[in-house]
Amino acid sequence: MRGSVSDLSADLSADLSADLSADLSADLSADLSADLTSGSVDSSLSNAVSEDNWIRLGSSDDAAAATPAALSLDNRGLAYADGFFTTMGVIDGQILWSKYHLQRLDSHADALQLALDSQELLAILQEHAKQLQQGMLKLVVTRAAQGIRGYGYSPNAAGSACEIWLKASAMTVATAETLRLADGCFIPLQPSSAAICLTSQLACLPLPLAGLKSLNRLDNVLASGELQRIKAQASSPNSVQADSLENTHSQTSAESTISEGLLRDMSGHWVEGTMSNVFYQLSELPHSPGSNNTSAINSNNANGNKYNADYLGTGQWYTPSMAQSGVAGVMRQVLIDELSTSKNPVIIRSLSDEDLPRITQLFFCNALRGIMPMNSLTLLSGEVVGF
Repeated sequence: MRGSVSDLSADLSADLSADLSADLSADLSADLSADLTSGSVDSSLSNAVSEDNWIRLGSSDDAAAATPAALSLDNRGLAYADGFFTTMGVIDGQILWSKYHLQRLDSHADALQLALDSQELLAILQEHAKQLQQGMLKLVVTRAAQGIRGYGYSPNAAGSACEIWLKASAMTVATAETLRLADGCFIPLQPSSAAICLTSQLACLPLPLAGLKSLNRLDNVLASGELQRIKAQASSPNSVQADSLENTHSQTSAESTISEGLLRDMSGHWVEGTMSNVFYQLSELPHSPGSNNTSAINSNNANGNKYNADYLGTGQWYTPSMAQSGVAGVMRQVLIDELSTSKNPVIIRSLSDEDLPRITQLFFCNALRGIMPMNSLTLLSGEVVGF
């Protein structure tokens, strides 16, 4: 993603946030059952991509044969969440971070024992990206229908066969500015906003399921619902909760609206956002009980945009492990690799309740929105930690 990113507008940032927050759960039952059955998409790759409609790219041995097709109610993605998905940004007809999406195709197909020619599939996706020019490609891979009943699948080639579905959506990403990486690529940098700790929790999963972007995203769906309720309460003038939230966030600037929620898993560790991974920095000194880091908020607001070109390279960044919960996101890996040769490589480290008051920097990230810096985090206690 090169210099053209800075020219992007903000006309569909709300749509992007909504699409990412649910990213497939409601989408799978609604979009896949309605859009896929519409059959309104031209099957030829040489023709223009039909936006916001699902097409079937074919079976795992013929991904190029894009055809309109009805979704069977026996589809294992719909019935059992037996599959995975990935969401790719497209700028100037190119898939952003395509190498990392290819790694996801390979790792997820291997983990779920699906036969997938990832190189051929990526070439097909690049053709669709050229036609789309700018927007988002959402790819869904499910295991093909099986000849045996129930959850099981055949212990042969038929058991690893898969179906591939694709939706292209034209959209732009709201971008305050960009951060330039060492390889010359740019990462979108969103405007500063606020985050809040949510009570919803993520499931802890065994290997090889932990870290996968599988079709089962119900924990994220419920957490996103909680975040949307908080946003609605904060914007409601007659809500008691709104008054409480307004008082809680009175230290932050008027522009510091809540944009993301921080989630913990069943072990009690804070892992990621509702639609993103999280990176953070910590102070060396313990936090004083009852104190509030409002001076940091006021200082940051007074100094204007503090997220300069050295934002990623200054200080020690940590990110939680994805070994038992969460999604190992594409942008998370991009940043880990980018900083691996720097003075302070990213350290994989658990984020505990005791750490939260000591956070001095915090951002969320994903492959579509890039880096989303936060200027405050509201804890479950109601205390606000400012950065």
